[in-house]
Amino acid sequence: MTHRRGSTSAASRVFAALVAVGLVAALLTAVLLVLDAQRATRAEAERVTKAVSETLAAMPEVRRGLASGSGATAALQPVTERVTSAAGVDFITVMTPSGVRVTHRDPSQIGKRYLGTIPDRPEERTEEFTGTLGPSIRTIAPVLDAGRLLGWVSTGVTVQSIGSSLLGRLPFAIGIALAVMGAGVAAALVVRRLTRRVTGDLPARDVRDAVSSYESIRTLGEALRAQSHEHGNRMHTAVALIELGRTEEAIDILTQTSQQNQALVDQVTAARAGDPTVGALLLGKAAQAAERGVEWEARLDPGVPRSPLSPVDAVSVVGNLIDNALDAAAAGPEPRWVRFDLSAGEAGTVVISVADSGRGVPDALKDRVFDRGFSTKPADTVGRGVGLPLVRAIVEAAGGSVTLSSAPTTFRVTLPGRSGA
Repeated sequence: MTHRRGSTSAASRVFAALVAVGLVAALLTAVLLVLDAQRATRAEAERVTKAVSETLAAMPEVRRGLASGSGATAALQPVTERVTSAAGVDFITVMTPSGVRVTHRDPSQIGKRYLGTIPDRPEERTEEFTGTLGPSIRTIAPVLDAGRLLGWVSTGVTVQSIGSSLLGRLPFAIGIALAVMGAGVAAALVVRRLTRRVTGDLPARDVRDAVSSYESIRTLGEALRAQSHEHGNRMHTAVALIELGRTEEAIDILTQTSQQNQALVDQVTAARAGDPTVGALLLGKAAQAAERGVEWEARLDPGVPRSPLSPVDAVSVVGNLIDNALDAAAAGPEPRWVRFDLSAGEAGTVVISVADSGRGVPDALKDRVFDRGFSTKPADTVGRGVGLPLVRAIVEAAGGSVTLSSAPTTFRVTLPGRSGA
């Protein structure tokens, strides 16, 4: 396998992907922390304004000032200024029951009507409202004397003050985000080192090609082993029959084997645009199906265009699809069968179809069968969760597609055809 100069190594791609994930995680963390700080700051503003309004409304000094009539401003303005400074709020307005200001941060506003919602009943209310100082979070509370409404106390914190308070929390959010980003980069470095131990500096495509080559050798080896085993059994049986003097039966067995193989050979030979390696694979898979008690049927269209896949990738795609079908059919109900079809599709495409008599894939799992590492096979099965993801990767890299349908379970691969010998 030749290394492609200028190609990004698989380890570097993994590193870049993990760094990107770390960056996204850091940004999300920062945004969530800022939003949480904003919520907490607003909640704190509501709690403080409510506490100050309730405290002032309950003070005998405020009751006496509102009851004094024209002397209310002189009595209450110093009180509100003192509490405003001590509580860290932006304004405290005391007003009459109708909403006429008795006190205000700006003395020129005294005697004017309060800008905000005055409840219909003597009850507290917290809201965001735009007044003379701009948007603010404010709480209005009634001043009562023996159930009689004497006036109202409104305490507010401007939105600008809330924003200033929020700015003080930003360094903490940024620090946490940077820590998350640093942890992500550190993890990416570790994973890149581990990946490089396995793949070296090979590009991702070469790594996939290596896996494809391994899968091709594996499936070809299994097919040839099954074919050799079947031929050996038939030859031993024929020799035994000859020794017993039952020559005609021995000839029938050998002739039947020859006819079965010749039928498939004729199809492979007729499909001149096809790959002879795939033809050899099909011969071996026919023997493997017979060995497992699965009826095998293969149809090759002589007019099928040449596939864009290399021999290694073609064997990997066809072999994995047939292996998957044989496993499903062998574990399913009788009659057990697998059908392979290679034909020409629309617009000069190549269509590979593999159907089986197995129990099928549940609808809930159809979208996951192509996920790497996912498999419906037992956990100790060799190659578990590799075959179908590899098939999809090879086919999509060649500009094709893979689909799965039911009744019967059928994997259908569509590839763009190419001209040339």
